[in-house]
Amino acid sequence: MADDTPLKSAYDLAMERLRRKDRDEGLEESKPLTEAQKQRISELRRDANAKLAEIEILHRKDLEAARGDPEKLRDLEKKQQIDRGRVESRLESAVEKVHRGD
Repeated sequence: MADDTPLKSAYDLAMERLRRKDRDEGLEESKPLTEAQKQRISELRRDANAKLAEIEILHRKDLEAARGDPEKLRDLEKKQQIDRGRVESRLESAVEKVHRGD
């Protein structure tokens, strides 16, 4: 073998194929994030985690107040899921905006 290029791993070969396929389909390869974008995403995640912690604390307080009432417990669980989903959805949207550079 006269070629001195090292052999590529299966992972590297698969990634090359995926990039080629994306390029052929007209999809853009994502650009590396700037330090400012990374910092903003970190802030967004930190804020979301704080909000999720607040939701968890309030949920525990509400569970204690429900005193085992099955209907109240069911409602509280549903409310917590909705609140968590809302925070996570907002985080995803905000991170996507940072990726796009908005």
